[in-house]
Amino acid sequence: MDFQLSDDQRALRSGMRDLLGAVFGRDRLRAAVDRGGALDRALWRELGAAGFFALRLPEEAGGVGLGLPEAVLLFEEAGRALLPGPLVATHLAAGLVKGAAEGEAVVTAVDGDLPVAHLAEADAVLAGAGALTGEALRAYAAAARPVRSMDPLTPLHRTPTAERTTAHSAHSERFRCEAALLTAAEQLGSAARTTEAAVQHAGEREQFGSPIGSFQAVKHLCADMLARTEPARAAVYAAAVTGNPVEIAAAKLLADEAAVRNARDCLQVHGGMGFTWEADVHLHLKRAWQRSACWLGGAAAEELLAADLGAAGPLPGSSAAYGRAGAEAGGGG
Repeated sequence: MDFQLSDDQRALRSGMRDLLGAVFGRDRLRAAVDRGGALDRALWRELGAAGFFALRLPEEAGGVGLGLPEAVLLFEEAGRALLPGPLVATHLAAGLVKGAAEGEAVVTAVDGDLPVAHLAEADAVLAGAGALTGEALRAYAAAARPVRSMDPLTPLHRTPTAERTTAHSAHSERFRCEAALLTAAEQLGSAARTTEAAVQHAGEREQFGSPIGSFQAVKHLCADMLARTEPARAAVYAAAVTGNPVEIAAAKLLADEAAVRNARDCLQVHGGMGFTWEADVHLHLKRAWQRSACWLGGAAAEELLAADLGAAGPLPGSSAAYGRAGAEAGGGG
């Protein structure tokens, strides 16, 4: 079985990277930071026109007709570019909320007890198996209060307790799994970008007459970043093919670790300048922290993996298997 990207998938990824480079370069990223994360509706519509949100809708419904593996590639590029906004919720709302597929509507979502992102600008809020719009949305937003966000590109609102819990329906469970996977893809893109930034800086910055990348300690930092990114990439791509909730949980754990730790190591490689507001590294770190808590946080993902391991039982020939057999035979002491 060949898990290499096809030529079409590579072209799709390359096209999205080129598009984001053209419509969301560093100047527009910094402008978004200065706006406090307020969305650029023109950019949102450009993403809609490019098929970002309608990617998985059937062609007869006005979509592109592709699958979850292709969506993962686009969200990986969005993570590289630090593209702001409720991308995951709007993508998953395509076909459910009018205007979401075309980028005409901004859709956010309730994620358990967490604050809701971009609520003030949302045209709809996904909660359970339904969506709040119109008067219901206005009443919901009026009862919410803004809270300070660690990520300057993600404004947050604390919502009424009664509305926070997502309904446990089959639809919402599938939504949560796909949201976790697409968030993991964003984390993967961020991890790859900070690795590239660290390697580039290490090759250009000189100390004691030599590039700092020639120093063993810096080499190890950069190598560790790559060693975290590539297993996360394999896990995310595999989970996109299988759609298995346990594999998605593993992918989210690996991608979260790669994004957070790579951003921290990238800061270390950049030295004092990496901590300045003018550098972009801190934006990757803050977004990675924020995303790691969303859609299957670390503890929930670990519990899911542990439950699956427990259900599988010990492997034949393992010490646990021998211990169980011995106890049943009366030899457990």
